[in-house]
Order: sequence, then structure tokens, then C-alpha cells
Amino acid sequence: MNTRPYQICTNCVMDTTDSAISFDEHGVCDHCRTFRSETLPNWKTGEAGLAEIQAVVEKIKLAGKGKDFDCIIGMSGGIDSSYLTYIAKEQFGLRPLVFHVDAGWNSQIAVNNIERLVDGLGLDLYTEVIDWPEMRDLQLAFFKSGVPHIDTPQDNAFFATMYKFAEQYGVKYILTGANLSTECVRNPVEWMYYQSDAIQLRDIHGQFGTRPLKKYPVTSILWHKLVLPYLKGIKVVRPLNFVPYHKQDAIDLLTSRFGWQPYPQKHFESRFTRFYESYWLPERFGYDVRRVQYSSLILTGQMTREEAIEKLKSSPYDPQTIGNDKEFVASKLGISVAELDGFMALPKKTYKDYKSQSQIYNIGASVMKAVGLEVGGKR
Repeated sequence: MNTRPYQICTNCVMDTTDSAISFDEHGVCDHCRTFRSETLPNWKTGEAGLAEIQAVVEKIKLAGKGKDFDCIIGMSGGIDSSYLTYIAKEQFGLRPLVFHVDAGWNSQIAVNNIERLVDGLGLDLYTEVIDWPEMRDLQLAFFKSGVPHIDTPQDNAFFATMYKFAEQYGVKYILTGANLSTECVRNPVEWMYYQSDAIQLRDIHGQFGTRPLKKYPVTSILWHKLVLPYLKGIKVVRPLNFVPYHKQDAIDLLTSRFGWQPYPQKHFESRFTRFYESYWLPERFGYDVRRVQYSSLILTGQMTREEAIEKLKSSPYDPQTIGNDKEFVASKLGISVAELDGFMALPKKTYKDYKSQSQIYNIGASVMKAVGLEVGGKR
């Protein structure tokens, strides 16, 4: 339980709902200090960044020579992955296979956006559909566990399936939309625990699931951070970190050229994530992910602190549509709205209440930080 006096950063909008946050004598939080001292000096998006990513692009083209595609791009239909797909084809001349994982929660806007980008750019789309009975059972298990990070089944399925595909077909490069421009402030681990912790996923499912996971794909931190890159030679590349990336400019471009439709908030291309981030986290735990998203935009000059504070005055969810959202989630999971509401009243748990690989993540984070890399998932 966080018993600290309330405090909000004087530079961004992160506050003491992040129990690990610290402030200097000027009231500036550690997220801002880390960005200024470590991220910004090593973040190259000008000529140096372009030269660096161009060298990688040439390696990708060479590795894909003679093949139908030279890399795969994981696309959700959100702005980051959509803009990445655009620049990969139009700016770098790559031949990506657009890879989409359907975990059962796609919004219609997301489906439309993916189709418009793929058709407009003349690319091929591969969609992997996750076994719904198993997905449903795992999703319900996370609800019953009482933890905040109930989006783990969806996130894990996305990355595990993409890595499995790359290994199976000998693809050496995976491009993702992860970026510093809109994600330089990371979600606190207590809000969104690492989705690649297979030990925790299996422990929660073992305690609360009702059927075996025979088809559901499971990844792990050791597999995708050590085995795939160093033993299998599969590299994950984040091109948006090497080029100028302004979120609104990207939205405007995709909208005008492809008829791409924006979402009310980041990650809302998934119906479940919309419920999870706008309702479950703030209502049950007091975690408002808009603070993380807006703080990233503040630090990268895309939003003022005053604009963020004004936006935070409104509810994180739409009071007029949340009833429909709850009905949709409950119906999809095969439970009643009353049962869904009942999960809200369960004792609050954290990732620490279940088996985990948290020590490995802590060690990995320290090592990656020392060499200028990053560890983790959506968190």
C-alpha cells in the first residue's frame, strides 16, 4: 500500500501513484532525470541515426535476398506499428511481411486500418489466430488472480507467435513499433508486469485456469532475449528510434494517404486493452496510464504539461460507453456483467504474490541499462 504524501512531478505528470518514483530538490521525478541524463544523449534521430538504421536496412535486404520478404513487422493497427510499416516500405525500400496476431479482441477500426495500410502499400498480410477457448481461460485466470496486469495473455501471445514464426521460417529480422518518442517513460512494473514471464503466466493459469494450454503460445525472457538473438540469429529492430517520429504528424500522414483512423488513446486498437487501461487499472488500482503516455509526449516536446494536466481532469473512460464496453468484455468471456464487476472487488494482488522471474528481469535491466539497451515488454 502506497502511504506516501501525494506529489506530482514539476516537469511531467508522473506522480506518487508510481510507488517507486523519486523527486529531486526541484520536484523533478526520476523518469525525467533519466530521460535527460541517459536517454536523450544517446538518442540519435538526425543524420547519425539515419546512417545507423540505414546500415541495418542493408543487412536486412541482404538477408532477405531471393526470399518473398526480407523481414516481418508486427502490426496491431495502432499508430506506432502502422507508421513503422509505412516508413519500412516507402522510406527504406524493405519488403516486409505484415504479421498480425488476432487474440480475439480486435476493434473494427483496427481491422480497417490494417487492411488499408496493407492494401495501400501493396504488402502481404499474415494473420495468426489464437485458440479462443484457451485464450479465454487464460484471460479469466488473470482476472481471478487479482493482479493489475490482466492484459498479459494478449501481449504474450503477440510476441510468442511472432518469434515462433520467425524461427520457423528462418526470418532474421523482426521490426517493431516500440519507440522512445511516445514511450520514453516506461509503465511502472507494479502497473504492468513483464508479459514475457512464462513462470508467472503458468503459475496464475495453474491456480485459476480450468483447461490445459495446448495451443496457446508462450514466450520467455530467456528465449527472446538470449536464445533467439544469440543462438538463432534473429534480431529485433526498432526503426522508429532512429528517425524523426512525431505522433500527430504520423497520424495526419496516414489519415490523408490511406484513410487510416485514429483512436481516442494509445493501445485502444484492442477492445480488451481499452477496457483494461481506461477502466480496470484506474478504477481498481488507481493507475492512470495516460500519465505515462502524456509524460513521454511532454519530454519529447509533443505536448505541454499544461495540456496534459487539463486532459487528466477528464475521466480515463467514457461514462457514456463504459457500460457497453463492460457488456462486450463480459459477453466475449462468457460471463455476466455482475461476474465481471465481481472481479473488481477481489483482494488486490501484485506480481509478487505469484511465482516469477523478477530477479532475472532486475539483473537484465541493470545489464541492458549499462550497455544502452532495454529489457521488458509493453511495460
